[in-house]
Amino acid sequence: MIAVLVLILGVLLGAFILIPQVHKSGGTKKVESTASNKKVSKIYSKADVLAHNKKTDCWIIIKDKVYDVTSYVEEHPGGDAILAHAGDDSTEGFYGPQHATRVFDMIDDFYIGDLER
Repeated sequence: MIAVLVLILGVLLGAFILIPQVHKSGGTKKVESTASNKKVSKIYSKADVLAHNKKTDCWIIIKDKVYDVTSYVEEHPGGDAILAHAGDDSTEGFYGPQHATRVFDMIDDFYIGDLER
């Protein structure tokens, strides 16, 4: 009886130790990103994107993909520089030397569709 109780407590304790480490490593974030990437892509015209050109409603184009970065504008380390091409093509600025490589992974979280060709 005591052995069974000790075994159960050991399993529970192990679970409490391992589960927070999985969340900290980003394990669940990848699942969410993968699920959101399986959405059907919407096609936007240049005029559609141009209408979203302010701090409170900011879309950008990077390599013919459309991103809604409104929620990131306030967090942008470069301040209002992100607004220089709000509603327009930001490909050149996005791939500039000022960006760390982590932005290339982050941008997928803001993807909403493709630019009409």
